[in-house]
Formats: sequence, C-alpha cells, structure tokens
Amino acid sequence: MKRSEFIMCLVLSILMPGCSSNKQSHKELAFIDVSKEYPVKEIDLTDIADVSYVSLNSESDDYLFKGGISYVTENSIVVIDRISHSILFFSKDGNPKSRFNRRGQGPEEYTDVFSVMYDEAKDDVFVSPDLSDHIMVYSSSGEFKRKISLPQMNINGQMAFFDDESILVYDNTKLWRATMQNDFTEPVGDSTFFLISKTDGRVLEYIQLPNRNIDLGYKDLEGIFVGQISYGRVRRHSDGLLLYNPETDTVFHYSRNKTLTPYFHKEPLLGKSNPMTVMDICMDAGQFQFIAIYPYLETGKSPSPKYYMRDKKTGEIFRQKIGIPDYQGKYFSVNPRLLSYYEKGYHFELDITELEEAYNQNKLSGELKELTALLMDDEEASNVLVFVDFRN
Repeated sequence: MKRSEFIMCLVLSILMPGCSSNKQSHKELAFIDVSKEYPVKEIDLTDIADVSYVSLNSESDDYLFKGGISYVTENSIVVIDRISHSILFFSKDGNPKSRFNRRGQGPEEYTDVFSVMYDEAKDDVFVSPDLSDHIMVYSSSGEFKRKISLPQMNINGQMAFFDDESILVYDNTKLWRATMQNDFTEPVGDSTFFLISKTDGRVLEYIQLPNRNIDLGYKDLEGIFVGQISYGRVRRHSDGLLLYNPETDTVFHYSRNKTLTPYFHKEPLLGKSNPMTVMDICMDAGQFQFIAIYPYLETGKSPSPKYYMRDKKTGEIFRQKIGIPDYQGKYFSVNPRLLSYYEKGYHFELDITELEEAYNQNKLSGELKELTALLMDDEEASNVLVFVDFRN
C-alpha cells in the first residue's frame, strides 16, 4: 500500500468508524497532492463544452437590476435585484418573463432576499432571507404559497434540491459562532447537513459528515481574526449531491439512495501542511473534476485560490487556463465554489465595457462579436453571460 493510500485509510477509519457499508476501494479515490507543482494546460472551451452567449434584455425599467444571476433552470434565468430585493425571471435567450417584490414585514412577505431556488416544474420560488429561521415560497408571479420553518436560524447557509420532495441544507450557525468567538473547543459540525421537506420544512434526515475543529480563519499580524473563505459545502452531482467540510480534506458523495461515500480528497492533510493549504469543494462536470486550492501564505490577507482540473479518464491534473475561442487572448477559470444549478452547467460574465474595447481591437469573432455589436449602441446594455454545458 502506498503511503498516500495508507494515510487516507487511516484518516477515514478515524473519522468514519461507523461507515462499514462503504465498499469503495481507497485505491480508486481521486486526490490532489497540493505539495506538487502541476503544469498549466491551455484548453479551448469549445473542445469540452457547448457555449452560448446571452445578454439580459432590461429595456423596461421594471427589469433593470443591480446584481448577478442567482439561479438557472432549464428554461429560466433568475436574478435578485440587490437594491430593491425584487426577483426577476428571464428566458434562456434573455427576454423578461415575470418579476415580483414581496419585501415587507407582513406574514406573507420577506424582509430581504439572500438567495433563491426555483422549482420550475411546480413553479415554486424558495426565498431565503439572511439570518433567518424560515424560507418563503411563492410562484414566479409573486403569489404567496407557504412559509417553511427551519429547525434553527440559518446564517449564510447553502442549500440545494435533493429530490422532488426534499431540500438539503447546510447550516452555518455553529461554525459562524465559533469563528466569531474564536472558540473551537466544541464540535461545530454536528448535524450541519440535513434534509428538510419542501412542503413544511420538517427535518427528514440528519447527515453526519466527519469534522475536525480546525480554525480556517485568516488573521492579522497580531493574531486577530480577519476573515474566512466561504467554502462550498453543497454541490449538484449527476447522482445526488457532493457535500464537504474543508477541515477534513475530503469531499463526500451523497447519492440519491442516501449513501454517503468519500469522493475526492487532498494531500497532505491540513494538520501536516505548513503553511496551511485548504481545498474547496470540487465540481464534477463532463469528463473533468474542477478543484480550487487556497494556500494560506500571507498573514492578514485572504488566500488567493489556485484552480486545477483533473481528467477523470486519465487521472491527469493540471492548472486551468481555459480559452474562449470567440475572444482572442481571453482566459478564465472554473471556480467550483460558485454554485451551478445543474450538474454539468456553469456560467460567468463578460464585462460589456471590456467587450466593447475588445471589439474595437478586433479581438472578437463569431456569435460574441455579433452580440457585442448589437449591444454597443445600448446605454442600458448589461454584461454578457456565458453559459457553459460540459460534454461527457
């Protein structure tokens, strides 16, 4: 047995004494060794994904907004206006569909909108206020449907649809309090992940992930807390979800049949690395796994991420350098922490002012050039959204 395999077996045996049902061989468990320097590999985006460009049509004042995309479904783009807390719906080609604003103090209103999820089949819009113990549910036209009570206050939590009947919630309350009080003496991960009913919020199941009480905050030169990365905790997968506690160096797969198994891990372990290097949740899309690593190199500064890709067929790992064919010299990286609302999908924005400059410098071509030409005369034109659908 290789040393890396031995370490992983040892860690998992310590963290997961009750997981005897896990029959996955650790030899098959993918990992990244953050002590290595992996090469940079340039990839043409259209070689691995289908790409489309969209600009949201905000000609009507009702559909002007400040903010970005909040949710994407098969047919809709959902946006939160961070000024008015209105919720706007656009078609996938960028045209307005509907909007509503139920902000207020009444029993059928929300105090603010921190996040939304949209069940398009049932036309259920799940609105989560910040620092709240409930979720409000409306139709896409703003009709109130119901209020879902959560078992406790949810602070900046992450959640995702698990199936037609339930939502998986990651609750950040215990970690947030421990971080603010700089007190990691008590476990902060107990019952952090749980399934609730879409109908009434009833807790259907608690999911116990391994957790080690390691302070991942970054501090100033006097050792005073400065901040903490908002690591991805829940992500869609072709079979269920990926769940993650970064303190344990291991991403877990929670399948549709509710089986929890290790999926991907990092070496060396947090307790063995100096300076500390933390892995974020990974994204499984098409033939690749996308990975983000945060090296804590400078005290008092937020760690700058490094982005990697792993080819699932060959096991090759390399630094990301993904080129956009219609934009000469433009590259981007897939950040797995940014939520994707279908397992193979991703999106990012191209700044409209930057695009206009690139157009004038003859750096654009194809559909992106045509769309930019149409937008250049529009003073209210929004940024161009790039939708990416990774191919298997």
